[in-house]
Amino acid sequence: MPSYRPPKIATSEITPQQVYLRRREFLGAATLGAMALYSAGKASAAALSVIESKYTVDEKTTPLKDVTSYNNFYEFGLDKGDPAALSGDFKPLPWTIKVDGMVNKPGTFDVEALMKEFPIESRTYRMRCVEAWSMVIPWDGFPLASLLDKVEPLGSAKYVAFETVVRPEEMPGQKGIFQSLDWPYLEGLRLDEARHPLTLLAVGLYGETLPNQNGAPIRLVVPWKYGFKGIKSIVRITLTDREPKNTWQVTNPQEYGFYANVNPEVDHPRWSQATERRIGESGFFGAGRHPTLPFNGYADEVASLYSGMDLKANF
Repeated sequence: MPSYRPPKIATSEITPQQVYLRRREFLGAATLGAMALYSAGKASAAALSVIESKYTVDEKTTPLKDVTSYNNFYEFGLDKGDPAALSGDFKPLPWTIKVDGMVNKPGTFDVEALMKEFPIESRTYRMRCVEAWSMVIPWDGFPLASLLDKVEPLGSAKYVAFETVVRPEEMPGQKGIFQSLDWPYLEGLRLDEARHPLTLLAVGLYGETLPNQNGAPIRLVVPWKYGFKGIKSIVRITLTDREPKNTWQVTNPQEYGFYANVNPEVDHPRWSQATERRIGESGFFGAGRHPTLPFNGYADEVASLYSGMDLKANF
């Protein structure tokens, strides 16, 4: 029997270095409210009326308790448990999204109205974090393309930029000693990526509205890309003809690119991307680790978007 080799990535290496060095500042605050929002979120969650979608994977889903307690959401803290512990004061409703830029019909849209206008689909997607861990999550939402069709992009539009909310009074990671990044958090996609049928604006998971720690009330899900592309608590979407920078690309361009397509052949500078640790699974001799698939297993659907591109140079 082949011997088991521990994964190359160490626990202390998962978070980018310049952020990890400040994580100790969060530990005291995190313990004060541990799991506070998880309880509050369950109490206030509303059931969604959803329809099943063909865009789903037939895999064991990650337990809800793990999906809602193991998160990267630096607006609330650097540790995985901080978003659940420190987001209890965040108010996700009422909520609007401004859609502007190179469109014929710019506007500001109420999220609850959008949830009534567009059918909410249940889609079970793989989620692969750039930190070499993964989940399988049943999201509920509607295609981003539906909202883009509503505003009618101009022919000159080539990219879609996203911006998250800035509320330092409700998001402790955005202020004082807790601040770790420049805010607001920014992301971007090419227009053809944004319009792809797999690209989802999620408003719920497991049949209920999103908890605060998972990006309430609305977030982006692009399942063939690393998880940091899934910007949370979106307040603005802008159509543009220039490639927008994303927050991690600006913070550390040597480690994080614009495309962030899941690629087991392109290692992170500090760890291998060949395998991943599936959250919620454990065991000896490598149980719980899976080989990472090109485009996170969605190559048949999306590889044609990058035909002729050097995916190592365009990481």
